[in-house]
Amino acid sequence: MKSIGTFEAKTHLSQLIEQVEQGEEFVITRRGKAVARLVSATEAPAGGRTGSAAADIEKLRRRLKVGATQKEIRDWRSEGRR
Repeated sequence: MKSIGTFEAKTHLSQLIEQVEQGEEFVITRRGKAVARLVSATEAPAGGRTGSAAADIEKLRRRLKVGATQKEIRDWRSEGRR
């Protein structure tokens, strides 16, 4: 996986996208620290996150065997945002 700075990534975004379509992957850095990855949208990202947030909540609910519905979980999450 190649590393590229944010300025260069912004300047050459079209070319980078073409390379990503061909299977390349890039780590975008800011001041030498990795801040993002540029990968193909057709491949599953690292960490297994492949679906929507609702699907992720459902998977977690099943894995933890929580007796709550998705709506209840979303409501609990929203309580802290008010």
